[in-house]
Amino acid sequence: MHNKKILITGGAGFLASNLARRLMQDNTLTLFVKPHTDQERIQDLKNNKNIEVVEGNFSEKNTLIEIIKDKDYLFHFAWQTDLKKSMLNPALDLQQDIVSLIQVLEICKNVNTNIKIIFASAVTVIGEAQKIPTNEEEKENPLSVYDLHKLIAEKYLQLYYKNYKIKSCSLRLSNVFGEYQKIDNPNRGVLNFMIGRALREEPLTVYGDGEFIRDYCYVQNYMDAFITAAESENTDGEVFVLGSGEGKTMNQVVEKIKEIVEGQTAKKVEIKYVTFPEGSHVINKRNFIADHTKFSRATGWQPKISFEDGLRKTIEFYLRRDN
Repeated sequence: MHNKKILITGGAGFLASNLARRLMQDNTLTLFVKPHTDQERIQDLKNNKNIEVVEGNFSEKNTLIEIIKDKDYLFHFAWQTDLKKSMLNPALDLQQDIVSLIQVLEICKNVNTNIKIIFASAVTVIGEAQKIPTNEEEKENPLSVYDLHKLIAEKYLQLYYKNYKIKSCSLRLSNVFGEYQKIDNPNRGVLNFMIGRALREEPLTVYGDGEFIRDYCYVQNYMDAFITAAESENTDGEVFVLGSGEGKTMNQVVEKIKEIVEGQTAKKVEIKYVTFPEGSHVINKRNFIADHTKFSRATGWQPKISFEDGLRKTIEFYLRRDN
């Protein structure tokens, strides 16, 4: 991707900060950030001549018009990411996520019909998978407000593509891990959270027997996917399931974190088994592996970096930051 004008919403977040680093050399980027957002992840990017950081809310129509009107691509990462919060206040979640997206789509319709929107969705829109590995044919059955709104967002994007030719693509991501994700947030990014606990020499707490399976995919594989999805005409108006295509039990994950951290530091890592907390959401107990065949056929994308190599890169990143 070269010499493009790109807007990234949720511009100070985990995915956005990684994508900005991938694209900032050869493109002009606008990072749209809500006021009072922690901007630690992008602090070092603010002096880059190709990056502009714009603070604002999605209710500020004139600001949105200004930053959307000349863009080639819009990567929409702005989202309320806490499942628990979405369940406690569905109306606020709807306002923050869906009404904001509609505002963006209306502006695209009115001032820039040539833009292409790439949306970060989630594999959890299907609820509990009936077939593993899981592809796009799985029936959608969201079990939380967070997942319901991700699904509604996908449908709005497809609606505007069918009616107004606003190009879009939704990528349903499985568990993402990697650099620049918080390692102290128990509600988001379980693998990074476990890395944080290991580096702080806190026990790695595994719920139940630890045999539930997830598909963990390194963030740079997803960055390849977002860029590929933007550039390919085969993705217009489509929804894709993404992941590594390999399942790991939580036992395998924590054992590998323990192995790498103990191998690279003098730290000792303990693994502790506990019961699921009372009131744990059913989505946290599911099994999932992604079948990314559809996206691979459409674009040629394959995850290049293995789970273990991605895990090593992530742990090394946080070790460097501590020193």
